[in-house]
Amino acid sequence: MTVATTGAADEALPVYLRGQATEFLRSLRLHRESTTDARGAEESLEAARALRRAARRISAALHTFRPLLDPEWAAALRPELAWLRATLSQEHACAARLSRLLDALHRLSGTPSVPGPALAPLTAAGGGFAPGGRSTATMGGRAVGGSGWPPGAAEAGRGSSGLTVGAAKAAALLERQLTLARTRAHSTALQDLGSSRFHAVADTIAVLASEVPLIDAPDDPKHLAAGAEAELAEAVAALPLGQAGHPYNAGALTHGLASDAAPDAQDAPWLKVRSLLRLHRYAQEVLLGHTCPDPRVLEAGHALDVHREAATAAQAAAHAARTPRIAPATAYALGVLHADQRHEVEAARFAFQQVWQHGTAGAR
Repeated sequence: MTVATTGAADEALPVYLRGQATEFLRSLRLHRESTTDARGAEESLEAARALRRAARRISAALHTFRPLLDPEWAAALRPELAWLRATLSQEHACAARLSRLLDALHRLSGTPSVPGPALAPLTAAGGGFAPGGRSTATMGGRAVGGSGWPPGAAEAGRGSSGLTVGAAKAAALLERQLTLARTRAHSTALQDLGSSRFHAVADTIAVLASEVPLIDAPDDPKHLAAGAEAELAEAVAALPLGQAGHPYNAGALTHGLASDAAPDAQDAPWLKVRSLLRLHRYAQEVLLGHTCPDPRVLEAGHALDVHREAATAAQAAAHAARTPRIAPATAYALGVLHADQRHEVEAARFAFQQVWQHGTAGAR
């Protein structure tokens, strides 16, 4: 490994990498020092989010500015950072997905929304839920389940609309499935954070905090960042922005009853733009600091984040609907929920189109 003290690389890149490595190590220390009570579990989750943010930015810098870095070192570290990000993100993703789906069911059924106690942080021992994986709270002096419906709501609502009846059962089914997935993700994350693989990654980041493996290269960091922006522009040009610019175009519902892979294939170009938009944003952070000169990037990124969340929520609803021997009312509610989330996908595409196209026109 050749470390260049001076060369073509601007000082911004090593400063940025050292800063993110320091943030990674600080978050790791907070994660290890967090206690096992409710407050400590929340602190642990926040530390895990900070770990993901730092790992994501380091990985993006390694990708965009790889000609300036030791190739073997960068090629070895990037997959490990991707593994770490995936490990740390699953628990939070399951919790956010469940919250989103329960809120949508409350909205669609006209039931007042209740804060989801099922989304309380898991403790290091995997606790945080009542026995049997269900959480309980009170609403107006009455017990309510983690889904937000009072116990027996499904039975009490048999005389009302089918969606209200099915919504309570659908909420209970989603809560069981996603809470189980979240608990498994939590256990996997705890196991991975104690593995030798993770300790190797942490050791590499600790070295990065003091020594950045730059090489002598003729590449200009500004040109590399411009290349990331050009790649983003090419991917955006491939999107069906003309269709997305028409509200209620039902484009996100196309192939809604086709095979499982059909929605994934339709969403893939948008997810690719989301990844490239992050690479562009982080490249600008390297060169300009943490101030984002283009608010369009943040607004477009938020729209694509919503797009991804709604798409994965729709997948979760479809997966729950394929559960054997569920009641017709439950299947109907899950079908309505799936369509609702695909409409959210469509709305996010429209929002992205409005932000991107208007921003482009304003820059002319």
